[in-house]
Amino acid sequence: MRVFPYYRMRSRMLIIAEIRADAMPYTGRGSMRDWKEAVYQSYVSSGHIRESGGSAAEHFEPRRAYLEALIREHFPSDRDSRVLDIGCGHGALLYFLHRASYRNARGVDGSKEQVELAKRLGVPCVELGRALSSLQDCEPASAEVICLFDVLEHLDRQEAFELLTEVRRVLSANGVCIGHAPNAEGIFGARIRYGDLTHEQAFTASSIRQMFGSLQFSAVQCFEDKPIIHGAKSLLRRVIWEVGTTPIRILNMAETGASGAILSQNLLFKARR
Repeated sequence: MRVFPYYRMRSRMLIIAEIRADAMPYTGRGSMRDWKEAVYQSYVSSGHIRESGGSAAEHFEPRRAYLEALIREHFPSDRDSRVLDIGCGHGALLYFLHRASYRNARGVDGSKEQVELAKRLGVPCVELGRALSSLQDCEPASAEVICLFDVLEHLDRQEAFELLTEVRRVLSANGVCIGHAPNAEGIFGARIRYGDLTHEQAFTASSIRQMFGSLQFSAVQCFEDKPIIHGAKSLLRRVIWEVGTTPIRILNMAETGASGAILSQNLLFKARR
């Protein structure tokens, strides 16, 4: 059978493309996902995470009020609680946990640049490692708190279920998983959902409860990320937020007959083992 030159040329191009694809560096998750690894490993150098050049206190100051309130309201009062921060980034939460005298808090992140930044800032107990494998290396019931701040949105549904299965295994009896994720019903939720190339999904309070409930977690709660009041400017932001979101809450109640919509671009969740 005659083969036309166009098809011969196309076949050669296809073979060359396949060879080049096979020659790409393998990162453990398949060549199709190398782009994601490249993004993870350049969070700091790409400018996605900015290094202020000052002290740790100066660098983390913009997040101080929020994280101090979070620790005060949602973490155990026992300062000896074992805390594991999965996907800890360059250690903002760990920094404030140690300042609050939590003695057994440590974190893991898969970005070498972020781990190195944490070390430059003097944040203790930050290690380089993958989320799932780090949990798999833990003994059962070896943590009172596991943090998943800005983690679940980087995973597809199967990966999220696998990770949360390990979270439940590692949590002690009555241990708690505390996390933060893009809010799909938030007014500006798409800003976070599409603010990072590696984000795979966003959530609602309903889907968070469904996911954790499917894995036998209990007392699953979701909270709106309202501006934390810590001065005149933040008080004004909070007032604007409360007043500005009221018409939207009324419209939501008119359509659904239900109250309690979470409208912030992120939501906070908390689930007990």
